[in-house]
Amino acid sequence: MPQVKHFDVIIIGTGAGGGTLAYALSLLGKDILLIERGGYLPREKDNWDTRAVFIDKKYRSQETWYDEKGQAHSSPTNYCVGGNTKFYGSALMRFRAEDFGKLVHHDGISLAWPLSYEDFEPYYTQAEYLYHVHGLRGVDPTEPPASSPYPYPMVSHEPRIQKLFDDFCQLGYQPFPLPLGIMLNEADLQTSSCIRCNTCGGFPCLLAAKADAHTVCVQPALQNANVTLITDAFVQRLETNASGREVTKIHVERNGILEEYSAAIVVVACGAINSAALLLRSANEKHPHGLANGSGVVGRHYMRHTNSSFIAISREPNPTVFQKTFGLNDFYFGTDDWKYPMGNIQLLGKSTPELLEAELLPSMLGITEDTIAKNGIDFCLVTEDLPEPDNRVTLNSKGEITLRYAVNNLTAHKQLINKFEGMLSQIGCEDYLIPSSLYVGKKVSLAGINHQCGTIRFGNDSQTSALDINCKAHELDNLYVVDASFFVSSAAVNPALTIIANALRVADHLKDRLQ
Repeated sequence: MPQVKHFDVIIIGTGAGGGTLAYALSLLGKDILLIERGGYLPREKDNWDTRAVFIDKKYRSQETWYDEKGQAHSSPTNYCVGGNTKFYGSALMRFRAEDFGKLVHHDGISLAWPLSYEDFEPYYTQAEYLYHVHGLRGVDPTEPPASSPYPYPMVSHEPRIQKLFDDFCQLGYQPFPLPLGIMLNEADLQTSSCIRCNTCGGFPCLLAAKADAHTVCVQPALQNANVTLITDAFVQRLETNASGREVTKIHVERNGILEEYSAAIVVVACGAINSAALLLRSANEKHPHGLANGSGVVGRHYMRHTNSSFIAISREPNPTVFQKTFGLNDFYFGTDDWKYPMGNIQLLGKSTPELLEAELLPSMLGITEDTIAKNGIDFCLVTEDLPEPDNRVTLNSKGEITLRYAVNNLTAHKQLINKFEGMLSQIGCEDYLIPSSLYVGKKVSLAGINHQCGTIRFGNDSQTSALDINCKAHELDNLYVVDASFFVSSAAVNPALTIIANALRVADHLKDRLQ
């Protein structure tokens, strides 16, 4: 029998939730163990190579997942210290205040959260400081109240993007500088960690200039002797005591060797898909349908946003290098002629010729890849998807992940696309959009998981939620979940800042409990 190693707190996962929580608890002096399924992402030239990252998928998991038809797919996730934040685009937006309440969409209802924006606001502010967020208050018409300015100035626009920004303004819209978590000092670029390169969103940063969970949280936490990290460690299951009220063992496979750990507090932060899978794998006599799943919601209500990426063709060249600098929320909650929420529009990183070659873009328009590369401007359109119970994570007979997802709220998404297409000719672009997919993923069950959330929702009612408002499992006394699993709805902005803010909120609760 392996020896059981005991800690005060064990955190499973080192991404936006787990990494942030580890940092927030690191100065308590408690013994903390971080368990990461992957290893450290290698720092190498391929970090910035389009073919290696997007086409060869060098850093992707080798795991196989299954869709609702039982067809096998390569898992589209990344297992490494820092989790998927190593590859995110660093867009760190707060949910709108209204996103925490009930919202009526054209195709359904987005449910109210058990807490309000005001409960999260102080932690959003802390999160923005911790993750080096650059931005400017008072420009976005949907912006919620904030207790302080952004800690760093907005990221400037390059000339073609500044002209695009100005064109939107002249049309009466209110584009806003996109809040970005990067270590950029435009006042002194010679000493700036970030160099405004074209390999940011979707790439790991070779210069460690992206505010990912590894760089800003895990590394500083590990400077404290009380914090330990083990890598290449797969958590097979969580074992409870006879009553089922307490997690007493964590069964880990590390480099082919089985190990056992225990802790007074166990925190799951594997990402919404893998956290649900872990709880389902941990079924036992007291929790026959999965750990903490008496409500039956574990794995259900999986959301990932209805995302579409497009390339608009500028009538003049677009030599921009760092393109992702502004967004547009004028259609977020609807318009006078369409009263339902539509969503967010934001710039993406600029497509490279290698990406365009791999995309196999439609040729019927008579536009060459060379023209697209020189004149293209990349956009992402994000619409809230709704928490459908049949969109869910399950396990097959071999315990492997099966993911079912049917796209919903499409009427609103199509309306957003139509609105955007209708203004193209007025912003110096051709009047059509070219769809692309390598960054946000194609609309199938196992693609586009970079905004995954909602599979272990929190709430006040244990019959309709798995976690309480502190993200502790209703049915267990020492089990918490701090990734995006707790989301009740997905809103229509990037989820990372809300995950980070919630981890800081839960950290305050755990500090009181651990005293």
